[in-house]
Amino acid sequence: MVGEAGTGDEAVRLAAEVTPDVVLMDLHMPGGGGAAATERIVRQAGGPAVLVLTMFNDHAGVHGAIRAGASGYVLKDAHQDALLRAIRSVAAGEAVFGAGVASRVLAHLGADNRHGALAFPQLTARELDVIDLVARGENNAAIARRLALTDKTVRNHLSNILAKLHAADRAEAIVLAREAGLGLRKSPPNAHPGEFPG
Repeated sequence: MVGEAGTGDEAVRLAAEVTPDVVLMDLHMPGGGGAAATERIVRQAGGPAVLVLTMFNDHAGVHGAIRAGASGYVLKDAHQDALLRAIRSVAAGEAVFGAGVASRVLAHLGADNRHGALAFPQLTARELDVIDLVARGENNAAIARRLALTDKTVRNHLSNILAKLHAADRAEAIVLAREAGLGLRKSPPNAHPGEFPG
């Protein structure tokens, strides 16, 4: 244990200062909340894995943690051995979701990305959205419009995806994504920003 924080803002500052391998994050805390702190922490250069440890197995909590980039979500009533395994797993780059949480994770990812979620558990839900569109042949500008993101955010997501998939370039990432079942349906030509197909 290298540090302990009482607020989200303090957690972000401390994570940058002591550079831990894993951050155990409570979602319900002052100073911006755990999901916002998680998103800021994982964006730090060499940012640690974040394992959410909470009492709440609710729709919003699971969804928010995944969107923020958490590598795992474990309930506080988990057995000590299960918690230790989860910490070691996320430290090794794996994604971990405790009993009763995994089904919610799959439900949030949606049918189009379900194969990718299973093949690429290290990717966040937003990163799966991006790589799915890349695998469909969309360029960065089109992806930005479809997902209501900036071009820079799309580029950042792609950099993270390449690193997590150990892909040398966009072409290799497309091959990996298609092998995982992503990008197999063409995007509708009249899609509008913020809309998702089917």
